[in-house]
Amino acid sequence: MSFPPATGRKGGPTAHDHVGEPRMRTLISTAFVSLDGVVEAPGGEPGYRNTGWTVKLVDFLPEAYEIKGREQEEASALLLGRVSYEAFSPVWPDMAEFPGYRAMPKYVVSTTLAEDDLVTNWGETTILRSLDEVAALKEGEGGPIIVHGSAALNRSLSDAGLIDRYHLLVFPLLLGAGKRLFSDSDKDARKLRLVEHEVYANGIQKNVFDVVR
Repeated sequence: MSFPPATGRKGGPTAHDHVGEPRMRTLISTAFVSLDGVVEAPGGEPGYRNTGWTVKLVDFLPEAYEIKGREQEEASALLLGRVSYEAFSPVWPDMAEFPGYRAMPKYVVSTTLAEDDLVTNWGETTILRSLDEVAALKEGEGGPIIVHGSAALNRSLSDAGLIDRYHLLVFPLLLGAGKRLFSDSDKDARKLRLVEHEVYANGIQKNVFDVVR
């Protein structure tokens, strides 16, 4: 899956924004990711050999997931790709784990999704047709925008320089094949600044990175 590229200003507000630049909304990518970079089917989605790896292969410790509750409190909008929207929208509206996302404005980046495909019980949802529209969303008023799942969208956003921060829960697993969080495109290196880190008894590492501009 590819998205029409962003042609305008790239990036967003981090601790490293240049003084005098207009402040933009922070775009945060949050992910469960294996040590070898796989993000596919962490919760049990069908069709993947190691599906459910976050719950089946690593002991559950509630403190390792503290950041997930914080994200719901701090985010002001949810951004998804089409595949993740179609996977989440039938389930998340009724899940006790995600109450903060019910009324939160949602944006789905897709060139094929139609208005008739949107569910009606998950709050206001807007379809964005290009990365330029994502860039425009960042320039508007509001707080942080958070991206869940959406591997293809994450890669496109990263390559376009639109992601400002990463919330990564890194699991002590090597999964081999599967969708990956980062693209393998030939590009210049991008420096990250570690702003929060913790290691839990079950081997999960929490890494929060700001993208350095």
